[in-house]
Amino acid sequence: MKKALIIIDYIYDFVADDGKLTCGKPGQALEQKIVELVKEFQQNGDFVVVASDNHDESDAYNKERNMFPLHCYDEKGRALYGAVDAVIDTTKNYVKIDKNRYSAFCGTPLDLKLKERDVDEVHLVGVCTDICVLHTAVDAYNLGYKIVVHKDGVASFDAAGHAYALNHFKNVIAATVV
Repeated sequence: MKKALIIIDYIYDFVADDGKLTCGKPGQALEQKIVELVKEFQQNGDFVVVASDNHDESDAYNKERNMFPLHCYDEKGRALYGAVDAVIDTTKNYVKIDKNRYSAFCGTPLDLKLKERDVDEVHLVGVCTDICVLHTAVDAYNLGYKIVVHKDGVASFDAAGHAYALNHFKNVIAATVV
């Protein structure tokens, strides 16, 4: 079974104190766990994916525009948060995916990149548990992937939404929550 670690939106605008749409301290607390997982996955030769919002501030058709403050439209906002960037070896079994919808699969080549590498198990970390991580997990389920969500690797700015999503992963899409 080939595995991939998908790091979802662990970027400045979603994690830093002054990020445009930050989950703040809960997101910042994930840094060490994500760093450990990146090291483990790359040491084992597994695939590492960084999937991040990349919005165009002039795109009037993006539905998020009316729901959330403008975010992830500049280099600073889209930069990986903390030490995660420093530990990723971008020369080994790595890809960065830009997305402009909640799911890392929607309108991106992620499914193709996973299939090219015969990946059948995806491990999800990042923010926000109840938005982009949840929608990515649902799409992974619909595409037939085995899903593992690292409970200490996901966070949200909404505690109730976070709890709902963890329950949904286990009880609705048969994901393993570790």
